[in-house]
Amino acid sequence: MFEWFFGKSFNPEHIPDLSGKVILITGGNTGLGKETVLQLAKHNPQEIFLAARTPSKAEDAIADIKTRVPNANISYIKLDLTSLASVKDAAEEIKSRSDRLDILINNAGIMAVPYSKTKDGYEIQFGTNHIGHSLLTKLLLPTLLETADQPGSDVRIINVSSAAHMMAPGIVYDQDLLESYITHRRYGQSKLANLLHARELQRRYPQITTTSLHPGVILTDLYASQKESNIFVRLALPLIKPFSLDVPGGAKNQLWAATADKKEVGSSYYWTPVGIKSGGSFWHAQKPQLAKELWDWTENELETQLKKLS
Repeated sequence: MFEWFFGKSFNPEHIPDLSGKVILITGGNTGLGKETVLQLAKHNPQEIFLAARTPSKAEDAIADIKTRVPNANISYIKLDLTSLASVKDAAEEIKSRSDRLDILINNAGIMAVPYSKTKDGYEIQFGTNHIGHSLLTKLLLPTLLETADQPGSDVRIINVSSAAHMMAPGIVYDQDLLESYITHRRYGQSKLANLLHARELQRRYPQITTTSLHPGVILTDLYASQKESNIFVRLALPLIKPFSLDVPGGAKNQLWAATADKKEVGSSYYWTPVGIKSGGSFWHAQKPQLAKELWDWTENELETQLKKLS
């Protein structure tokens, strides 16, 4: 009962040995992503690819992590999720540098920003958090599947979603119509899409352990960046703070999902911290037909975009 309410007792120091594993973490230069890189690096993976938009910030993060884990093999991959050309380039670079990929953590994201569109015409939060990660995952799937075919493999895809998926209006495909929704509902849609994407991946590719999760309420840079400009966040922060986690605490759920027993992790498509099984708190999250519908729509969009990039 206590575990169901408070979550599992999980200590990153007890992560099993990761020798031979190749790991990719998006948004690994700051916040939960950086903490995830740090903790995984302590357990001897073959290589960690840290994907981020700004080279200087990524290199600073790698240097800082190496002061604590001197032998860590961490490489920077330039990735701008608002540009599908950048996503394609990042995937090609990863495939050129490694013939295996054991763990993909789709961690990067933006939150509650004003309405605008990505370079490819998608609402900025939906385009960054869902479309960009969906293309990255699609392009890396052959490598993930090849790795999964190897004896003794344990391949995982982890989508960092959020309890904010409860604020989603459903999935609104009209990217212009999304301007009429408040920013937090648009953010909720992007997080619902992360959850549904993981759900459909889990159904289509059972040889890969795929799931999504809510990290908890963590006062990371996502909140700090909008504190001055967003009155909702400014008013909510004093109420949220007593119940919030620090960054090491907030990273635990994705670290657990990436390294705990694969049968347990794969038994749910969405987890609240730490390791509490959930079908998603919102009824849209519990619709398998919506997961398939979003998958089909996204695949069509990505194929169209890839033709433009070829």
